[in-house]
Amino acid sequence: VIGQPHIMVRFMAMDDPEKITRTRAYYYGWFTLFYAMTILTALAARLLLPEVDAFDAELALPTLANELLPDLLVGLVLAGLFAATISTMDSQILSCTASVTNDLFPNKLSGYLSNKVVTLVIVGAALFIALNGSENVFTLVLTAWSALGSIFAPLLLVYCLGFRPTQTTAVSMMIGGGAAMYLWRMFELNDIIYEAAPGIITGLVIFAAGHGISKLRSAK
Repeated sequence: VIGQPHIMVRFMAMDDPEKITRTRAYYYGWFTLFYAMTILTALAARLLLPEVDAFDAELALPTLANELLPDLLVGLVLAGLFAATISTMDSQILSCTASVTNDLFPNKLSGYLSNKVVTLVIVGAALFIALNGSENVFTLVLTAWSALGSIFAPLLLVYCLGFRPTQTTAVSMMIGGGAAMYLWRMFELNDIIYEAAPGIITGLVIFAAGHGISKLRSAK
């Protein structure tokens, strides 16, 4: 979840911190149900569509619907797929726009027009990646999540534990985590472990080193 800002913002939008238990119940209840249905759909596809080389595996759900359901329900399944895609897409784009306008350039891009221009630029960049990327959608999504997790998860975990790293340490953690994730993927070590893990571990190691150095300096 740390690597998925469109989900984290749901927790951040609570009107009362005391409602965290209810928020967890809502989120993890739907999360568990969703993943159970996803796994069941995948297993059903393996049984009912044995010729896996004959179609794109990412289209298993609509292919199953087309094979088993009447036209009206096929349309309902497709509508659900597009709705889920658009919901995630617009949340990610708006989160990215807010990061650019509020965090990177808070004084220069604060107007309504600036927000719209930044949003259009981000949409154009995302469209370019989608049209020119050689990987499938699932691979692109996994790469994006692992990058976000590797860059931000170590820093967020450290802050949650009550530590306050220096700016240099924080930036080093973000750069080191992202670099480790990228190198892990570049050398195709994903079969050993998902690349977000070494990225997060690298960021935490950098924090530990920076924290240790700061303690030694303060002791002197």
